[in-house]
Amino acid sequence: MSEHTAWGLPDPDRQPEFYANVPTKRLLAFVADTLIVGAICLLLIPFTAFIALFFLPLLWLVVNLAYRIVTLANSSATPGMRLVGIEFRTTTGARFDLGRAAAHSVLFAIWFAMFFPQVISIILMLTSARGQGLSDHILGTAAINRAAEH
Repeated sequence: MSEHTAWGLPDPDRQPEFYANVPTKRLLAFVADTLIVGAICLLLIPFTAFIALFFLPLLWLVVNLAYRIVTLANSSATPGMRLVGIEFRTTTGARFDLGRAAAHSVLFAIWFAMFFPQVISIILMLTSARGQGLSDHILGTAAINRAAEH
């Protein structure tokens, strides 16, 4: 990322390649991450003597939050995001720290639980120049295509 705006992220007009197909990639990453979280939950259920089945939504929420927070804090991308070649960056162009990862993950969970904020987030991803969702607009973050590492 050689040419940045004063905002710290690549300019979508001068460097559109950083934002090309990001909404589609975010959807694919969501599907991959959902499958991974589901697999983790299935692996944990027997270790609770199957009692976790009574609390499956809570187990899902806890596993999903832990999964997202840990992976975003460590590499600014979930495994699903790494699979499709995108990562989150802050307004300064920096990778996520633990606080930003936690805030983004909690907002993601809240929007996911509520219909209208989720719809607003999807509309924003499809119409904003940087493909930012509602959480991204609030936190000043954006998902970008990872630069090729040579």
